[in-house]
Amino acid sequence: MTTLSVWGNRTTVGPSRALQYLPLTAFALDLTAIALACVAAVLGRSHLGIFDDAANVRGAATVVAPFLAVGWLAAIAVFGGYRSDIFGAGTDELQRTFRASASAAALVGIGCYLMKFQLSRGFFVLVFVIGAVLVLSARLLLRRALHSARVHGALFQRVVIAGGSAQVDDVAGVLRREKWLGYQLVGALVPGGRTGTETASGIPVLGDADDADDLTALDGIDVIFFTGGTQRTATDLRRIVWQLEQRSVHLVMAPAMTDFSSERVRTRPVGGLPLIHLQAPRWAFASRWAKRTFDIAATSALLLVIAPLFAFLALAVKLGDGGPVLFRQTRTGRHGEEFPCLKFRTMVVDAEARLAALHAETGHVNGFFKMKDDPRITAAGRWMRRLSLDELPQLINVLRGDMSLVGPRPPLPSEVAQYDGDTARRLNVRPGLTGLWQVSGRSDLSWEEAVRLDLYYVDNWSMMQDLSILSKTVGAVLSSRGAY
Repeated sequence: MTTLSVWGNRTTVGPSRALQYLPLTAFALDLTAIALACVAAVLGRSHLGIFDDAANVRGAATVVAPFLAVGWLAAIAVFGGYRSDIFGAGTDELQRTFRASASAAALVGIGCYLMKFQLSRGFFVLVFVIGAVLVLSARLLLRRALHSARVHGALFQRVVIAGGSAQVDDVAGVLRREKWLGYQLVGALVPGGRTGTETASGIPVLGDADDADDLTALDGIDVIFFTGGTQRTATDLRRIVWQLEQRSVHLVMAPAMTDFSSERVRTRPVGGLPLIHLQAPRWAFASRWAKRTFDIAATSALLLVIAPLFAFLALAVKLGDGGPVLFRQTRTGRHGEEFPCLKFRTMVVDAEARLAALHAETGHVNGFFKMKDDPRITAAGRWMRRLSLDELPQLINVLRGDMSLVGPRPPLPSEVAQYDGDTARRLNVRPGLTGLWQVSGRSDLSWEEAVRLDLYYVDNWSMMQDLSILSKTVGAVLSSRGAY
């Protein structure tokens, strides 16, 4: 058997077996959530007085609760809510759990009707509403704990990638970046590969991807990723699957395509051939009326709520050095149209005049210019920047249609002049007050990583993604990570 070592730290660690307890943990959490929902429904029905009175609610609930819990858990199991391969990523787990909860509610309702069992309608509504929320919340907490454990090096799966050297490096880049997925790369198999060599990105080569013996001789791995770039036929791959099935090694097909959201990808088996359909980029949807209506409504409400904060911040800037309260800077918006971007002034009045000297001092060439301990920042400006309060006047830009609540950051015209063809796609949508860059590290990100996130947003826009980014922005701002 081939001896494996973990790429990066070269330590020999056995694959995590604690993952097999994930379904049992999820079952325990679901049972606890359903039990709490039953108790809460009885208390709510008996004491809150939000439903009409009915006789002996507690007695009826005591009779039906065990059957309800067993049926609910059985429905989750039938819908695949305890399959080991659904935990940790994607929406499949949550969708299965929600559909199971809805089905359990329907079955209980129909069953009580057919058996003429007098179950309180108030209890019925409360137990399934509260229960569904608790079950889904418990699953989200389990996912967060799983991601945290994986980032810290636990609960991982040991992975080998088999394919062409370039394709291996592409897939490895994603696994290296998204540590929360829990895939720990131990090496690669490439066509004609020899043990002791490495791919261009430094992944140790463990053997020849076109040699079935090299593939089936690997020991101590959990997953093999198959990607393109080899001479294997469909028959060869099928035989490899047969040989590995006795060793509980999971096989994953990884096409050479990255940064595509699940909403744009559809897999449709046709004649035994799994065809991957990729929808067109979704940036055009980000410019339609639904997003604009949401921007106007949410921004108007937010401005009314934070009006006192606006006044306080304006006073803090004015009392600092007596200069202007607002800073207007020309930025580039959708389709290259320029507009005056508003911010509370956080730098000295002659900050722009000092910019060229700082560029020369730091060796800055292109992209966003940010530096820690910038000497141009005022005392009030430091804490305003740390909490991103200086950007609140951009809500006015959102109302005017120059910007959106969510989108790529508005670039300077000088930055746009240096864009290549790919980077220019950032201008297909309105720039945003917040975006993937802000919830992913802000100024701690490299220019290349910031562009990658912006292009992902442009090509894979969805309203749900916008809402997710807005919810994560609060935590990103409070943590102040990457803000300076």
